[in-house]
Amino acid sequence: MGLLQINVLGSSFAIQAKEDDEYLKKLLSYYKQIIAEIEKSDNLNDPKQTAILAGILLCDELYKEKEKAALLRKTLNSKETENNEDINKIATDLISQIEKVL
Repeated sequence: MGLLQINVLGSSFAIQAKEDDEYLKKLLSYYKQIIAEIEKSDNLNDPKQTAILAGILLCDELYKEKEKAALLRKTLNSKETENNEDINKIATDLISQIEKVL
């Protein structure tokens, strides 16, 4: 069970989660990087707007990664099906050759 003290965008609070402390610190560090990028590139002065935009950017990143993973799974399943078909053909051919010899 991890504990994390959060100090971001003028807010300060602590959370407790099932993840370990180091993992939670990495998440917070990544979130702060996103916040810093937004603050550099946008003229947002409202912390709530910055937090919302950071959330949307992170959702976008997560969604794209899930789409990539789904496409990869689909590709792997297709390759597996092709391989199974090849294996079945080879096995059938071998059985035919053995039957001819017998």
